[in-house]
Amino acid sequence: MTLNPFSFKVPGEVIYGQSSISKLPEILMARGLTKVLVISDRGLEAAGMVKKIIDILEEASINYALFLDVEANPSCETVDNGTALYRSQGLNGIVCLGGGSPMDTAKGIAVLASNGGKIQDYEGANKFKGTNVPIVAIPTTAGTGSEVTPFAVITDKEKNYKLTVFSYEIVPEVAVLDPDMIATLPPLVAAATGMDALTHAVESYISRASSPFSDAMAEKAMELIGKNIRLFVANRSDAEAASGMLLGSMFAGVAFSWARLGNCHAMAHPLGGFFGVAHGIANAILLPTVLEFNAIADNGKYKKIYNYVKHAENNNSFVPETLVQEIKELLYQLSVPQTLTEVGVKEELIHDMAVDAMKSGNVLINPRQTTLADIEVLYQKAL
Repeated sequence: MTLNPFSFKVPGEVIYGQSSISKLPEILMARGLTKVLVISDRGLEAAGMVKKIIDILEEASINYALFLDVEANPSCETVDNGTALYRSQGLNGIVCLGGGSPMDTAKGIAVLASNGGKIQDYEGANKFKGTNVPIVAIPTTAGTGSEVTPFAVITDKEKNYKLTVFSYEIVPEVAVLDPDMIATLPPLVAAATGMDALTHAVESYISRASSPFSDAMAEKAMELIGKNIRLFVANRSDAEAASGMLLGSMFAGVAFSWARLGNCHAMAHPLGGFFGVAHGIANAILLPTVLEFNAIADNGKYKKIYNYVKHAENNNSFVPETLVQEIKELLYQLSVPQTLTEVGVKEELIHDMAVDAMKSGNVLINPRQTTLADIEVLYQKAL
């Protein structure tokens, strides 16, 4: 086996366990974080999740300011507004609660509060030296893995474009994984975010930038997600299934932090930018189509993925298309949309979306070499 050169580190601390959010004051005090910005969204405020965090902070007499106006697919303006609040209040750390949107916002604020300018200035890899804003991340979905990743994806509304900021300096200092925090997810959100996590694991596993380290993380992620995603969507209060999904999502996040992703994610971002399609839904719809396209590049990993997703013994009659059909069946079982038409995507913007998708570095490490025309055909098939 010939391996590409690789390196890895696992920055940040991960704290897992039921009721682990109760350790938040201890975590903050150990790092001298005395006045923090709590970042979340109005949905989690309405669900009472934000109050849980506020009550813990107030009981420990930790000062805080609230920034709850984070939308799905957070915008450059949202990052600007949060940064202005962070600076005006003289804060020294961030606690972010939610899925990928609050966490991406937190990372963007950390970059701007430390380096100035606009978030657009930092698109790409390692465009700044570091940040002096520690982040404590508390996921409320089992999906994005953002609590352990070096990426922030922010929407430039003027361009209908999602830009990505990449640096290991923005990996949250602490991730607190508390399965109680995902127990009240609506079933479609649980399904969509779970499919996002599965897509992270699958794409990082078959990426041309994968390594034995990322493969180990991806395989554990697929094992946990394959075993638990159906159970969790069926019953979000199933503590064992919730724990499996939360840990699987985290391991998938570590995997793609080092192996990156592929065409599926490159194509999902324009769907959010142009049509506001939720990221997990976009990935779920695209995954079977992209796996079918990549099938001729399979080097034996498709069968392993199938065994994890099906949660079954080896299938002796397996061919790569068997995995494609299994993913389609999984989407049906989870009641997730299966076509782009179902989520309002219009054919006339396929070319523009494909142009944006080709700007993603993920295309370059997709298992099968890909052209602009290929991306257009893939969008067409997914319609």
